[in-house]
Amino acid sequence: MTAIVAISTSSFGKESRRPLDLLREAGLEPRPNPHGRTLTADEARAHLDGAIGVVAGTEKLGGELLRALPDLKVISRVGVGVDSIDLAAARELGIAVHNTPHAHVDAVAELTLGGLLAALRKIPTSDASIRGGGFDKPMGRLLRGKTVGLYGFGRVARALAQLLRPFDVDLLAHDVLEDPEAARAVGARYAPRDVLLGECDILSLHLQYTRELHHAIGAAELARMKPDAILVNTARGGLIDEAALAAHLEAQPKAGAYLDTFEQEPYKGPLARLPNAVLTAHIGSYAREARVRMETEAVENLLRALGLA
Repeated sequence: MTAIVAISTSSFGKESRRPLDLLREAGLEPRPNPHGRTLTADEARAHLDGAIGVVAGTEKLGGELLRALPDLKVISRVGVGVDSIDLAAARELGIAVHNTPHAHVDAVAELTLGGLLAALRKIPTSDASIRGGGFDKPMGRLLRGKTVGLYGFGRVARALAQLLRPFDVDLLAHDVLEDPEAARAVGARYAPRDVLLGECDILSLHLQYTRELHHAIGAAELARMKPDAILVNTARGGLIDEAALAAHLEAQPKAGAYLDTFEQEPYKGPLARLPNAVLTAHIGSYAREARVRMETEAVENLLRALGLA
């Protein structure tokens, strides 16, 4: 009987057949996601039943679920974040966990730049006006010369910093682990978190989600920001108190936000009704070139962990 590898990412193999071919060439049977979206806990349990490996998306893989899957040997994440996986349970059960920490970087950095420009220039508002039969011309703002804060200064933040250099921004960074050489290379300087909150025209989050960082940006932090500051999150859902952000944007119509990740996805909350919030459906890695590379690397990681490559 052919060993099964469950594919939980809904878009897997759509841009290139190569990742699926790699699995089949190794003698494995791919089991695609039948729902076309992020799996619920019950759906994940049924989908992963009997599989020796999973090419994983952002679905929750908790300890109770992992203990119910005695055949599972490898979790290979398409992407960098592993906060949705119970790593302690995986270690206890001898399940190897891998991710793809590099392939998504350029795609997320470019999307972040595009999203903050869309928020600054109110591109979605003008687009909606034309589609609704109008021709409104909302007044936006320039990126050039602004103070931009990078809360978290890892790979994506550094790539974004490179993209921002032609705009002559004043670039501030905050991270628990500082790398002064990396900051100098992109023209950034480290600053305390409170300085980012109080001085930045744009604050972009580039943090891994942890319980300690749950709602790292809430009502108190939003109150410290400039009344027209733009908050950007293309990192992980749960970093922002979305209810507090919606209340802040309603009270401060000159403020703005661009979010690509949400605490609960699909997102159906009040931010979707606000004209000063730009929202996308967790598409940070959804650039064709990056997506193919991520999927291929995820399969290669899985095959190596299984001793098949």
